[in-house]
Amino acid sequence: MPELAAAEAWIFDLDNTLYPSSARLFLAVDQRIAGYIAELLGVDAVSARKLQKEYFYTYGTTLRGLMTLHGIDPTAYMDYVHDVDLTPVTANPRLDAALAALPGRKIVFTNASVLHARRVMGRLGVQDRFEDVFDIVAADYCPKPQMQAYHGILARYRLDPARCVMVEDMARNLEPAAALGMTTVWIRNDSEWGSAGATGSHVHHVADDLAAWLDDVVGTAR
Repeated sequence: MPELAAAEAWIFDLDNTLYPSSARLFLAVDQRIAGYIAELLGVDAVSARKLQKEYFYTYGTTLRGLMTLHGIDPTAYMDYVHDVDLTPVTANPRLDAALAALPGRKIVFTNASVLHARRVMGRLGVQDRFEDVFDIVAADYCPKPQMQAYHGILARYRLDPARCVMVEDMARNLEPAAALGMTTVWIRNDSEWGSAGATGSHVHHVADDLAAWLDDVVGTAR
């Protein structure tokens, strides 16, 4: 994997990427989002779920849809949906060691908030391995996979996309990255939203276990 060994920067998604989807943490967030919609719009759970997914697929995130169509306060929304029990996310010393050994800059790129990201990274024990978190606020609430968000992270950190690797659990979020010249890595999962587009040419590498996969990359780089 020579293009990986030569990378100058690694861009990692957060949820279902730094921790496995089997932790089911994002499911709890997902349920909070549906509950928020039900309360905001006064609809039942089925209708709220339908709107949630419509906004997600149309706008990139449910938040963006709610901001565009209903003018909600994004800060209050983020605080509400990320108020979940983080117990399912446990320390991952192997991931911490792999990130420590991985050459290059490391940045988290998430459609969530910095606060949520840092709480999760703290649970994993990897918070010291990352230079920064580029969250939805830094992206001016323009979510992945909208190209503006990718231009934003590249500009903020002065990154050359040809020397970047992007790691994501949502295959569709890798398409803009690949179009810009990044090397892409999909964290395999069986979720409907995660696996959509996973067979496309914009997915360059596939990993089932991030820590084990990074171990292989680090070994290649030595």
